Amino acid sequence: MLPCRGRQPGYNSSMSIAELRKLPPIEKMKIIETLWGDLAADEESFESPAWHGTELRKTEADFAAGRVEVMDWEDAKKQLRKQKE
Repeated sequence: MLPCRGRQPGYNSSMSIAELRKLPPIEKMKIIETLWGDLAADEESFESPAWHGTELRKTEADFAAGRVEVMDWEDAKKQLRKQKE
């Protein structure tokens, strides 16, 4: 069971992986955002894998070369949610 700690309205205090898989995509995205926020809040205890650095450098190079479209994070989340509804 995974603890949800009451952060998302309407969720049980804990959910199994099978129950999570049954959720609609938009609800899954909300859970992912909450989990990511928890990880990002405590950066010292989380070490990114080496491939993250590799991908970051690749993205930075693509950005410098003008091959990447920049989008506001809030707009990007709205666009992703709209695609999943």
